[in-house]
Amino acid sequence: MRALVTNDDGIDSVGLTVLARAALAAGLDVVVAAPAEQASGASAAITAVRREGRTVMSRRELPDLPGVPAWAVEAQPAHIVVAALHGWFDPAPDLVLSGVNHGANVGRAVLHSGTVGAALTAAVNDARGLAVSLDVALHPTGDRHWDAVDGVLGRVLELLLAAPPTTVLSLNVPDLPPGEQRELRHARLAAFGTVQTRVDDIGDDSMHLGEMEVAEEPEPGTDSALLAAGHPTLTQLVSVTEDTGRLVPDWLASVDGLPARQRQG
Repeated sequence: MRALVTNDDGIDSVGLTVLARAALAAGLDVVVAAPAEQASGASAAITAVRREGRTVMSRRELPDLPGVPAWAVEAQPAHIVVAALHGWFDPAPDLVLSGVNHGANVGRAVLHSGTVGAALTAAVNDARGLAVSLDVALHPTGDRHWDAVDGVLGRVLELLLAAPPTTVLSLNVPDLPPGEQRELRHARLAAFGTVQTRVDDIGDDSMHLGEMEVAEEPEPGTDSALLAAGHPTLTQLVSVTEDTGRLVPDWLASVDGLPARQRQG
C-alpha cells in the first residue's frame, strides 16, 4: 500500500522523518510531501501560494530518507492531501500519515490542528488517515524522545491498515524514554486540550495572542489525562458529517424548500 507522509511542522522537521521511517519499516510505499514552512493551526484549510494559478512546490532530497521521493509545498497540509489523492501521484496513496507533531493533539481542540486536519481530509476523500503527535511541553527542556513513537506506531499502523478505508486515528505519545512509557490506551477526547490560546495584549490597531498550558485537571479517562499519566493514547475520529434527527423543524424537511404547511395549502 502507498502512504503519503505529511505534517504541519514543515518539510525539515524531525518528526516527519520519524514517521516516514516507521512507514517504510511497515513495508509501505512512501512518498513525502509537506509544507515548505511551519503550518501549525491550519486545521483542514486548503489554501496555498500560487503562481499563475499553480501551487508552488519544489523537489527535495531528504538526507535521512535516501531514495524516498519528497516535495516541499507552499501550501497547507490538507491542500497537499487533496492534491495527492486527486491526480498528483499515480497511484494515489491509500493512506495519509500526518506528523509526528511537535506537541500533543488532544481534546476537542484537535479541530484546529493542521496535523489532524490532514488526516480528516484523507477520510473525506475516501482514504485512511493517521495523525501522530509527541506530547512536548509548551516550553520544553532537554532532548525529545522521538524513539518513543516507534514502540507503538507499528501496532497502530496494523490496526489502521485492517480498518475500513475512511478510518481516522489520532495517536499521542508521551515525551518519555521508551522504558518509561505505559501501555497504549483507547481514550475519548478531553473538553479542550493541553494548551489554550488567549489574548494577552490589546493595542489600538493590533492584538497579541499568547499560548498557555491549561491549569485544570483533565477528566479521568480522557486523552489529556491518560497522556499525562504516561500512556500513549489512541482515539478514533469522525470526519464532518450531518447530524440527523436533531433540531430539524417540519418546514426544513421539505423537498422543495417550502414550509410543509404551505405545500399542503
